[in-house]
Amino acid sequence: MKPLFRKVTDKLENSYIVRHDILPHFKNIWHYHPELELHYIIKGEGVRFIGDKIANFSPGEIVLVGENLPHTWRSGKEYYSNDPDLTIEVIVIQFLPDCLGDDLLKLPEAYLIPRLFEKAKSGMVITGQANARLANLMHRALDATNLDKIIILLSILQTLAETEEYELIVNGRAVFYQSDETDTQRLNTVCNYTLANYKKEISLEEISAISNLSVTSFCRYFKLMTNKTYYDFLIEIRISHACRALIEGKTLTEVICFDCGFNNVSNFYRHFKKVTGVTPLEYKRQYLNKSKSLLSKATV
Repeated sequence: MKPLFRKVTDKLENSYIVRHDILPHFKNIWHYHPELELHYIIKGEGVRFIGDKIANFSPGEIVLVGENLPHTWRSGKEYYSNDPDLTIEVIVIQFLPDCLGDDLLKLPEAYLIPRLFEKAKSGMVITGQANARLANLMHRALDATNLDKIIILLSILQTLAETEEYELIVNGRAVFYQSDETDTQRLNTVCNYTLANYKKEISLEEISAISNLSVTSFCRYFKLMTNKTYYDFLIEIRISHACRALIEGKTLTEVICFDCGFNNVSNFYRHFKKVTGVTPLEYKRQYLNKSKSLLSKATV
């Protein structure tokens, strides 16, 4: 999707921004900004779009989004939420690469920080003990003042720079174009419509009409903006919902197939493996093994 530049504002006396948001849902537009963004989901679930990747998010996830990497989080009743009030709770920290001064980045002892900022341009999901440490630091940052606020940011940067407990989100830097309000609204309309109607067949004629473009123009436009076809985008949305349903374990795989908009099981299995790299059974097994590992670490 074609992202909109968003100016991040804050009081001049603050070197970086810390927010604690409690919202009924995420409905952010697809956007980017020069600030890096550390995003900690305390409560809620849904789908996130970062660069050209679509994935589910759930409580406990911490993601570092690099400068000018387009992103948005979406949530609501259509995202298989187990939370009856659909509340989202998140802590967000936003900071410019040079928020503590250019000289810091030039220090020989700080050589890992510029490397971190380069990795962050691909987006990073933080896992393991680093995730737990960052969660604690982000909570502390909410009430920190004066030098304590700077010390906490340095501790966050140290944790991020030194950890090997992370997964990159996109392969290389996401390529995107600057956009105006009209273009951004069009792509967000396409996104919203797809998320609300992924269970049914969506023809190119239908989605093109919603975009006020001809089929040919829409296909060219969507491919240029997202580096993928609309059909691939729709498949990834369906697979993300299938993954969540598999994890919840309340429905048979064959039923999930049709619930997510696929019209036959063989196509579902083929697309699932293409998107995730594994079969639905392997995906569920990997998730259960990971959950058991995390539980055993927590009880040690």
